Amino acid sequence: MRGAYNCIVMCLAIPGRVEEITTDGIIRVGRVNFGGVVKRVCLDYVPEVEVGDYTLVHVGFALSKIDAETAEQTLEDFRALGVLEEELASEEEQLARAAERPQSNCPDGSCEIERS
Repeated sequence: MRGAYNCIVMCLAIPGRVEEITTDGIIRVGRVNFGGVVKRVCLDYVPEVEVGDYTLVHVGFALSKIDAETAEQTLEDFRALGVLEEELASEEEQLARAAERPQSNCPDGSCEIERS
């Protein structure tokens, strides 16, 4: 997929360990630990997941149950690639990073001036 700044972007599902399961009204939610960062996650799509299990999470929704070895290796690989911190950043951190990036009035590049 091409992003607004003419670069390839990809959405990641991050593995995390379920520490606690509760309900928020009728929705099953869990506290999930992503290598030290704990977030609330919707567990409705994975009713088989229990406390202590690992799950793949994308935009706050657990998508599938995975084994511990695969989860830990994936977290280690993401850390080594430098993507884990960006994926798990709070909204405030994401906004601060975006503000530091070069800005363009024309993100798709259509108003770029050709230089000779």
